[in-house]
Amino acid sequence: MEDKLWKTLSRETVLQNGKWLTVENHTVELPDGRQISNWPWVITPDYINVVAVTADGRFLCFRQNKYAIKDGLTLGIVGGYIEPGEDPLLAAQRELREETGYSSPSWTFLGKYAADANRGCGVGYLYLAQQAVFEEKAESDDLEDIEIIFLSKTEVQASLKAGEIKVLGWAASVALAFQYL
Repeated sequence: MEDKLWKTLSRETVLQNGKWLTVENHTVELPDGRQISNWPWVITPDYINVVAVTADGRFLCFRQNKYAIKDGLTLGIVGGYIEPGEDPLLAAQRELREETGYSSPSWTFLGKYAADANRGCGVGYLYLAQQAVFEEKAESDDLEDIEIIFLSKTEVQASLKAGEIKVLGWAASVALAFQYL
């Protein structure tokens, strides 16, 4: 199969909501020459997710409520937006420190993935942080109440299988991390 790219012929902003969300309508041309107008495109900041494992082999997780999770608590991992111009690894290290107070000397890049292949929605940079150690009190600016918990690999695997990690990017990050552990 040939690598044929779509072309953006024009774009119109239909919603600008601060730095977190822009919605555009695009006119696109498919590789076969067909044109589609009013193709919705969603722009959100790129983000990081971090699967953090402590020096004694425990997974650093959160139990929390998220606005989009309507059926209760979810098990989560470190995540956050990348600031404009910020290197994704530095964003991951910053978020780990801010949200948990931990740092790590050992980082593995798990990959870079589009959040939505047809509509944009940012790119996720996923990381595994091993040998994480507590450095200082967390200074998170998260809006949700979070409970930091430590789980064994077996407990995280069971939680993933049971659907207790209810955010796709988090579940993918955890599943990818298991490939390296």
